[in-house]
Amino acid sequence: MLEVEAKYPVEDFTNVERLLRGWSATFDEAREDADQYFNAPDRDFAKTDEALRVRRIGNINLLTYKGPKTDAQTKTRTEIEVALASGDQAAEDLGRLLVHLGYQPVATVRKRRTVCHLQREGFYIEVCLDSVNEVGRYVEIEIMAGPEKLNAAKTVVLKLAGELGLKNQERRSYLEMLLKNRG
Repeated sequence: MLEVEAKYPVEDFTNVERLLRGWSATFDEAREDADQYFNAPDRDFAKTDEALRVRRIGNINLLTYKGPKTDAQTKTRTEIEVALASGDQAAEDLGRLLVHLGYQPVATVRKRRTVCHLQREGFYIEVCLDSVNEVGRYVEIEIMAGPEKLNAAKTVVLKLAGELGLKNQERRSYLEMLLKNRG
């Protein structure tokens, strides 16, 4: 599947939340995410525009690979996500396994995220309201789509961003911004 995404900086979420509620979007409870990123032993993911992370959402653990971005309008890229065993021990074990295979920990991105769900033009859309430690506040709009629906999904994402009044799309990842801010 392709992750078709656009991300925008915001001062606060008030206007975006108001609009989403007016469109009958459903809101999940806010959650705390911790995304630990790793670099490969055989290539530099910063240069290849790839990512490998272990995401912790409470007790839930996910391993995610993200391929290079494929277009200039959005952050569209291949995403493969695998659910892992729950709990601290499983996350720690996976981290140790990756290090033993030569992967190097890069940084952990921590954020408070509220996920909103809505449907538009035949697509299931997630709008994430993210407060990212050491980075700032952002709104992400995301659709998961097959390659045959890529152009339609991009159109919907960008149209929704305009309707939400979002400007100045940010194409860097939270990891890139965090590392830059840390110098």
